[in-house]
Amino acid sequence: MFTGIVEAVAPVRAFDRTGEGARLVLPGVFGPGTAAGAEVPALGDSIAVGGCCLTVAAFQPPPGGAGASGPDDLVFELSAETLALTWFADLAPGTPVNLERALRVGDRLGGHLVSGHVDGLGRILSIDGDREAGWAFRFEVPASLERYLIAKGSITIDGISLTVVRPKGREFEVAVIPATFDGTNLGRARAGQPVHLEADHVGKWVERLFPQQFERLERGA
Repeated sequence: MFTGIVEAVAPVRAFDRTGEGARLVLPGVFGPGTAAGAEVPALGDSIAVGGCCLTVAAFQPPPGGAGASGPDDLVFELSAETLALTWFADLAPGTPVNLERALRVGDRLGGHLVSGHVDGLGRILSIDGDREAGWAFRFEVPASLERYLIAKGSITIDGISLTVVRPKGREFEVAVIPATFDGTNLGRARAGQPVHLEADHVGKWVERLFPQQFERLERGA
């Protein structure tokens, strides 16, 4: 589980297709001397990459060889299903991705409960604002996720815990403060860009446990 509070933004080091899957390499942004924390991830650890839970499959020395300074690069293996359900197929060296390590029991839940399982792909419709007033990002979601858009509810966008503002049909806004703009990939986002979406985990469980009530709501009963 994650909380949607991004710990670091890393540029893709390498992305190579391997048959139906792919191999993703990111710089080691966790470890001694890094801003994200001194604890180095272990082999098999879960890390949310752009909101998608991936497993650390290997480590490799950063460019410059074993004598180069800084932590080892992180290597992830992506399955065909992951590529089909995410925008990772469009990754290229230099693409910024948000990173968050998995929660430990007793950690602060600064955002909301996030599983790291992408529910669908959305799209940035517009970006308005500036550093003084903040930014308003408007998004569009697939029809299957429209019912989870609740005013002041939570949604995860590329791994960022954000609050839904003014939902209308398949569209909604989020307010982005400078700290979020600077500390995530939103600072380099553009209109038309695809994003990973994960609906609120609690809302999905409620729908699963009480399907008849949700069906009546959808019918307007």
